[in-house]
Amino acid sequence: MGLFDMLRGELIDIIEWIDDSNRALVWRFPRHQNEIKNGAQLIVRPGQVAVLVNGGELADVYEPGHYELTTQNMPILSTLQGWKYGFESPFKAEVYFVSTKQVTDLKWGTPNPIMMRDPEFGPIRIRAFGSYTLQAVDAKALLKELVGTDAEFSADDITELLRNIIGSSFADILGKLQVPALDLAAKYSESVSYTHLTLPTTPYV
Repeated sequence: MGLFDMLRGELIDIIEWIDDSNRALVWRFPRHQNEIKNGAQLIVRPGQVAVLVNGGELADVYEPGHYELTTQNMPILSTLQGWKYGFESPFKAEVYFVSTKQVTDLKWGTPNPIMMRDPEFGPIRIRAFGSYTLQAVDAKALLKELVGTDAEFSADDITELLRNIIGSSFADILGKLQVPALDLAAKYSESVSYTHLTLPTTPYV
């Protein structure tokens, strides 16, 4: 191997994300001026996807695997950059890794008691709490709708939003089911199934 080949080898980046927090959803790979070398190695591990962003536009998405970044496997970015016959120089892009693993044991609860009219006890107040899991299923939508330009985004950043959604949905379900307070425990599995069907969870989570 000649000196030129050795120097060129030193210029090839390895782009990867190793995370053991179990709370992170999105992480932007740190780049000096967002420059990526031609032929950079992109490693996407199981439970991740990687998204290239160029000039504020979402480009190519990579499922788990090992990629050498060239025009052949960057069709959207190649179009945005105007590369028709390949390229040799470094290019600018942001690489976002999105975790597709389930984040478990997240807690929710009704911040205030929910009023309901019970046929036996009359107007009563009910509180509820529980746990839920979170999983990203559309990386592009998550980046576009929630993450924006943040370098990191975790389950904690979305917890308050989801707690409000779940709490609001729980109140709606109580009103629609019209279940007496003493029968709520017996209807638990039915109400959980009903929640899964009607919970207005945002489509990008």
